Amino acid sequence: MIMFKFARPLAWLLLALIIFVTVSPIGLRPETVTTVDTDRASAYILVGLAFALAYPKQWKLVAVLLIAGTVAIEYLQYLSPTRHPRLHDAGIKAMGAAIGLLAGWVINRWRETLIISG
Repeated sequence: MIMFKFARPLAWLLLALIIFVTVSPIGLRPETVTTVDTDRASAYILVGLAFALAYPKQWKLVAVLLIAGTVAIEYLQYLSPTRHPRLHDAGIKAMGAAIGLLAGWVINRWRETLIISG
């Protein structure tokens, strides 16, 4: 499927975008129509889904690295004087990543059953 062909570059692009938004000054942060926690979770749901689809055979390693990476990325905010890392924010991001990874895992299992039965 064409959707899965672009999963790897999309996953890395989304991660780069998240890192940029995380460490950039607060004034450069994009305006949103939702709460910041919803934004955080949504971004990590997308990146978790993209990485799960991009690396289906390495999903356990991807899960560990991505969830641990949420804490590391949150603490990158120490590099910006206008940003303040918080454990709450890291938790929201980790939960979003876990939800995205789970969704990707389910899609990958579904694809396997289609290939086997089809």
